[in-house]
Amino acid sequence: MNYAQLAFTDAVKDLQDRLGSRLSYDRMEKRNFVDGLTDSEIDFIGEIDSFYIASFGENQYPYIQHRGGPKGFIKVIDEATIGIVDFTGNRQYITAANISKNPNVSLILLSYPLKARLKIYAKAEVVEIDKNPGLYDLLKPDAYKYKPEWMLIFKISAYDWNCPQHIVPKYTIEEIEELLKPQKEYIGRLEEEIKRLKEKGSIEQ
Repeated sequence: MNYAQLAFTDAVKDLQDRLGSRLSYDRMEKRNFVDGLTDSEIDFIGEIDSFYIASFGENQYPYIQHRGGPKGFIKVIDEATIGIVDFTGNRQYITAANISKNPNVSLILLSYPLKARLKIYAKAEVVEIDKNPGLYDLLKPDAYKYKPEWMLIFKISAYDWNCPQHIVPKYTIEEIEELLKPQKEYIGRLEEEIKRLKEKGSIEQ
C-alpha cells in the first residue's frame, strides 16, 4: 500500500513542483509503503464513532456523507478490510447507488479529542444482510436501536495519517462526563464530610 503513489496524480505533482514541495514528497512517495493496517490504525478505528465517505456520482460530482454509530461500530475484518452495518437514514441512497456504479471511495476517520485523522482510499461494496448473515453477526454493534439496512465493506487500497494542524479538540457529552468524574467524586466526598461535621456540631448550620 502506498497512499502517496495513489494520491499524487500528474496534476498534483506538477503543482507540488511549481510550489516547491515536490522534492520532499517524491522521497516520501518512494519509501511510504505499508503492508496493511497496523495495531495503531486498528486501535484508532476501534475508538471511532463516525467517519466521512466520499463517493463518485454519475453526475461527475463527488458526494460526501457522514456515517455514525456507537464507538467501535467500524469493524476491522482483516488487515486490508473494514466494514460497517449501514443503518436506515433519510432513504436517499446516494452513496449506495454511487458505489454500485463506481466502487472507488475515500474515507476520513477523525478523532477530535486526539487531533488525529486517518484517510483511506478503498473499494466499497454494498452487501445485503441476508446474503451473508455471518458477516452481519461480526459487524453488528451491540445494543444499538436503529434499523440495519445493509452492510458496507471497504477493501483498503491505501491509507495515510493526515496532519493534525487546525483540528480543534471537541468532546462528546460522554467524554466530558468521564473527564469530570474525578472532580464530581471529590465534590461528593467534600459534601459528605461537611454533612458529617454539621451533624457533629463541629461547624455552624
